[in-house]
Amino acid sequence: MDWMGKKLEENIDGECEIIMPIMPTKYNAKYSEWKIWFEKLFSVIQDEVTLIGISLGGIFLAKYLSENDFPKKIKAVILAAPPFRDTPDESIGDFVLSESLEKLEKQAEKIFIFHSEDDPVVPFDHLEKYLQKLPQAKKIVLQGKGHLRVEEFPEMVELIRSL
Repeated sequence: MDWMGKKLEENIDGECEIIMPIMPTKYNAKYSEWKIWFEKLFSVIQDEVTLIGISLGGIFLAKYLSENDFPKKIKAVILAAPPFRDTPDESIGDFVLSESLEKLEKQAEKIFIFHSEDDPVVPFDHLEKYLQKLPQAKKIVLQGKGHLRVEEFPEMVELIRSL
């Protein structure tokens, strides 16, 4: 997803800083390791931050923000193709969501959830599961984007620019 950082930099003219951490152990990921890595970024994150999580990064943000107090003001949380539970093809391991996502809703001014109807990895019904737990979230349904491993994602870029 390096392209997203490049596209945003091209379109924001220095209006914000983009931090795109590479989380540890992409395969066989451990929530506790991601949590430590994520919290190390707090010193460089400013108020009015927009947090974006794609796929496992999406469920990570949902879990983290539903269980922990984030130390900065969150303008928006964007979840893209986040699994809600294990899928037929992939396990979420210990990234299991809390029963309530209310704390996430209280911490973020806005929440957006992207999901493509043809996602072969995370079933489309996971979007509805999130919306049941996050009734204030705005859903953005996509066509033909699969699991969002795409070269271009203008819908995401445009949303971020509009915030």
